[in-house]
Amino acid sequence: MKKYTVCLVGRPNVGKSTLFNRIVGKKVSIIDDMPGVTRDRIYGNALYKDYSFYLIDTGGIDIKDENWNNVITNQVMLAIDESDVIIFVVDGKDGITSNDEYIRDLLHKSGKKVVVAINKIDSKLANENMYEFYTLGFDNYVPISAEHNIGIDELFSKVFVGLNKNDDVLEDDKPKLCVIGRPNVGKSSLVNALLNEERVIVSDIAGTTRDSVDTIFKYENNEYVLIDTAGLRKKGKVYESVEKYSLLRSMKAIDRSDVCILVINAEDGIIEHDKHIAGYAIDAGKGIVIVVNKWDKVENDYDKWKNDIRNNFQFMPYAEIVFLSALTKKRLSTLMPKVLNSYNNAIKEVKTNVINDVILNAFIEAPPPSYKGNRLKIYFTHQSGIKPPRFDIEVNSKGLIHFSYERYLENKIRENIDFTGTPIKLYFKNKGEN
Repeated sequence: MKKYTVCLVGRPNVGKSTLFNRIVGKKVSIIDDMPGVTRDRIYGNALYKDYSFYLIDTGGIDIKDENWNNVITNQVMLAIDESDVIIFVVDGKDGITSNDEYIRDLLHKSGKKVVVAINKIDSKLANENMYEFYTLGFDNYVPISAEHNIGIDELFSKVFVGLNKNDDVLEDDKPKLCVIGRPNVGKSSLVNALLNEERVIVSDIAGTTRDSVDTIFKYENNEYVLIDTAGLRKKGKVYESVEKYSLLRSMKAIDRSDVCILVINAEDGIIEHDKHIAGYAIDAGKGIVIVVNKWDKVENDYDKWKNDIRNNFQFMPYAEIVFLSALTKKRLSTLMPKVLNSYNNAIKEVKTNVINDVILNAFIEAPPPSYKGNRLKIYFTHQSGIKPPRFDIEVNSKGLIHFSYERYLENKIRENIDFTGTPIKLYFKNKGEN
């Protein structure tokens, strides 16, 4: 199923960030009455009916803002280029401005589908100005109030009309491996080492790889797709608009992959952003292998490194760990067996009687305490999905599940069934609930 990309475009202070937060369902964009607060594009995952899509919030374009306009306009154009549909947000209270006309011209040149969201329609003035916007020359207009949640459903019915959620490049069934990590940790060198040829430009300049690159390679007579991504930079330290653009490409590559290979530079040690990048992969439910690269340049203290990794990545204690040098290919042979173990565990299917026994035995061994006189009962467990493995657990009241007990059950599953290298998901359902 295709995952579309939608971006919000408009001049400053028309309510793009408020609309973004309304759609994504959490406050991600900074909202301020001062125009131009959103300087960078901000990405979110959103859902409308059966459509899962990326949403991009962009900085406001102001033709009078000489200091920022070129930078912001370039970022907006990159967001437009990456998007399937553009939502052009205008302020219904103000009517059409010279900034709106400038943006109109950019969007007409793009050739992309545009839906005009006439925001702040809850005011009397906006209602009076509404039909003025039809002169912008687009096909779709929807009056909305992002602040008061008016017209949002109609807006997205217009966004997705005519788009086929199954209209995508057919993906084959080859396992897909995605190489992720900060810039200049050796991702491209690792890709080249695995492919045994110079297909990806390798440079000492951080951020050389701008886009993700797919390559099919063979390992033990089986074919795999290797996805090399642009380096994921910490948001506050990204200065080039092109590098900001690469973040969405990397997130898309993670979504398309089955196993993510997180590369860490042994010379730098583990830094906070390595954990943020791992979080992208875990949130997407992907198998993960941690590669400590440039191992030949540091003291080979395996136990210390393993302890550091486990302490820093406590949210994924199941991750596989490999120490190697992509440049010299030392210990490179240890990588693919770990990757394949992670993949095989991600597609593992467990018999219903086996998972039922594990959960019920765990419940008998340590039943949770009662809450306000109510005690949890577990009736039935079965596996309902793979990549990652998902288990539905039928209970008397899912409100009685504490996160610590959920973690206990996951640990018990892992003690009894090998799920090394992959997250697993537990979903609690009330008896009789679909």
